[in-house]
Amino acid sequence: MATREKNIEVMLEVFRAIERRDQRRMFDLVHSDAEFLWPPSLPYAEARNPKPGGPGWGATWIPLQPNEADRRLEPRVVAASDEEVVIHWRQKGVSPAGDRIDTPVLGLYRLRGGKLARAQMFYFDAAAVVAFLDRAKTQAASASP
Repeated sequence: MATREKNIEVMLEVFRAIERRDQRRMFDLVHSDAEFLWPPSLPYAEARNPKPGGPGWGATWIPLQPNEADRRLEPRVVAASDEEVVIHWRQKGVSPAGDRIDTPVLGLYRLRGGKLARAQMFYFDAAAVVAFLDRAKTQAASASP
């Protein structure tokens, strides 16, 4: 199998692991020094080098994706080379009050030695994501005793 095809398979397996909430498998496919770059407006933008159980995308989105349908990222490979894979995927979630978001994201993923080394995500509407996350946080806080 050519490097390009191997990179595609690795990235699709990363997405499957995220959807299954299999952190061990996901981090097996990611270099320990991997860098994750998110739009600066997102609350997890500072989590550039995520670790299992640490702050980042998972800590933000896992509570907002209570079922399989909400966890489905629907990854679609747009382009690939021997070093990078571009994937279009869906960011979904549901707030404590039932508000929903389903918005597209384009990710540029660099691989090294068969593992993810760098991920940069481009949200089509980062402002809508920020507004959704702010509402969800407020709803969760008001629901707590």
